[in-house]
Amino acid sequence: MIYNYLILIVYLGILFLLGIIASRRIKNIEDYYVGGKNLNYWVVAFSSRATGESAWLLLGLTGMGAISGLSVYWVVVGEVLGVGIAWFFMAKRFKRKTDEYKSITIPDYLESHFKSKTHTLRKVAAIALSSFIVIYVSSQIDATGSAFESFLDINYYWGALIGFLIVLAYIFLGGFVAVAWSDVFQGTLMFLGLVAIPIVAYFTISNSGEILTTLGEIDPKLLNIWGTSDDVWMNIATLGGFAFIGLGFLGSPQVFVRFMSISSEKEINKGRWVAVIFTLLTDAAAVTIGILGRYIFTKTGADPEVVMGNAAQNVLPMMVDHLFPAVLIGLYVAIVLSAIMSTIDSLLVVGSSALSRDLYQKVYHPDIESKKITRYSRMITVIMAVLALILALIVAVSTPERTIFWFAIFGWSGIAATFCPVIILSLFWKGYTERGAIASMISGFLSVPIFKFVIVKIPGFGEYIEKLDVMAPAFVVAFIFGILFSLSAQQKDL
Repeated sequence: MIYNYLILIVYLGILFLLGIIASRRIKNIEDYYVGGKNLNYWVVAFSSRATGESAWLLLGLTGMGAISGLSVYWVVVGEVLGVGIAWFFMAKRFKRKTDEYKSITIPDYLESHFKSKTHTLRKVAAIALSSFIVIYVSSQIDATGSAFESFLDINYYWGALIGFLIVLAYIFLGGFVAVAWSDVFQGTLMFLGLVAIPIVAYFTISNSGEILTTLGEIDPKLLNIWGTSDDVWMNIATLGGFAFIGLGFLGSPQVFVRFMSISSEKEINKGRWVAVIFTLLTDAAAVTIGILGRYIFTKTGADPEVVMGNAAQNVLPMMVDHLFPAVLIGLYVAIVLSAIMSTIDSLLVVGSSALSRDLYQKVYHPDIESKKITRYSRMITVIMAVLALILALIVAVSTPERTIFWFAIFGWSGIAATFCPVIILSLFWKGYTERGAIASMISGFLSVPIFKFVIVKIPGFGEYIEKLDVMAPAFVVAFIFGILFSLSAQQKDL
C-alpha cells in the first residue's frame, strides 16, 4: 500500500511542478487564458482530448460496456466522428476568425463575429457557460471520491475533497499553460493505462475463443450491436443516445478554446490525426474493458450484481486489481485522476474567464488592469470549485443510485447544447444573426433540464427520450430557434 501512495505523491509532485513552471510564463491575460496562442500541435491535441474525456471514460464508459455489451461501441463511433469533424472541418475556420478578432474567450469570438453593439450576447454566453460548468465539475469531483473509495478504500468524502484541492492548486498557480502542459502528461497516462488493460486481459484468458460464447450465455443481447431491447424504436433511441455524445465536440468552449491557443493552422493539420487516433483507441479500449470485465467476473464466480447497475462503474478498479500486482494500483489511481483533473482544470479556467473577463471586465469595468483581472479570475476559480464541491456532496447524499456516466453526460450536454449549434452556424451560415445566436443559446440551455426532468415523464414517449438523452433533442431545438430568429431578423431588415 505504501508504494501506491508514493506513486500518487510523485504524480501530484509533477502536476505542481508544471503549475510552478507555468506560473513564470504568465505575463498577461492572454497567457493566462489561452497560453499566449503559441502552443504546438502535440500539446493542443492531447490537451483537447484529455479535456474532452473525463471520469465518464474510465469509470462510466467501462461500466456501460459491462452492462450493455457490444452496442456501446456506438459511443466510439460518435466520438470519433465528432472529434474528426471538429478538427478537420471546423478548427481552421475557428482559428482564423478568432485570430482576426483577437479573441481569447468564446464570448469574445461571438461578440466580434456578430459585431454586437450591446453586451446581451456576452452576458447570456457567460452566465450559461458558468452555470453548466459548475454542474459538470461537480460530476468530476463526485467521480474523484468514487475513485479513491474504489481503489484505495479511502472514504468517498475525503477522496472528493483531496481531488478538489489538488486541481485547484495547480490551476491557481499557472492558469491555461499549467492546464495544457498537465493535460499532455495526464493524457499520456490515460492513453497508456486504458490501452494496456484489454491487451493484458486478453492474454490472461486461457481460452479466448469462449469469450463471445460465455457472454451469449450470460445474456444474448450483450452480443447484439444494434441494442439490447426487443423494441426497435427503443434500440434506435439508445444507440442514438450513445452516438450523439460526440456532438459535444462540435463547439464546446472547453474544447474549442484549444484551437485558439494553437500557434498556427499548420499545427492543426498535424494535431488532428493525433486527436482522432487518441479518441479511437482510448474509447474502444474503455468499452472493451467493460465487456471483458463482464466475462472475467462471471467466469470467476463473482456476484453478477458486482458489474451491474451503479456497481458497473467499479469494473475498471476490479480489472486492475484482478490483472496487475498491487504495486500498480497507485498508478491506476493516478490514471483515473488524470481523466478527472484534466477535465476539471479546463472547465474552471473557461468558467472563471467567462465571469471575470467576459462579465466583470468587458461589461462593467472595461478600463480595469489585466493584472487585476488575472487575480480576480483566480478568486472566481476558487468560488466555482467550492460551489461544484458542495453540489457534488449534495448529489452524493440525495441520489445514491446515480451513475458517473449519466451524471457527467448531463453537464457535458448542457454546455454542448448551449454553444455547439451557435459555433456551427456562425462558422458555416452567413445568414446567422446575433438575435439567432441568443435564441440558440437560451433555447439550448433551457432544453437540457426540460428534456431531462419534464419530457421524460410523458407516458408512452418519455422512456424513448430518456434513452436518447438530452443532447440530440436540445441540439435540434437550438438549431431551429437560431434559424427562425435569424430569418425573422433578416425579414425585418428588408
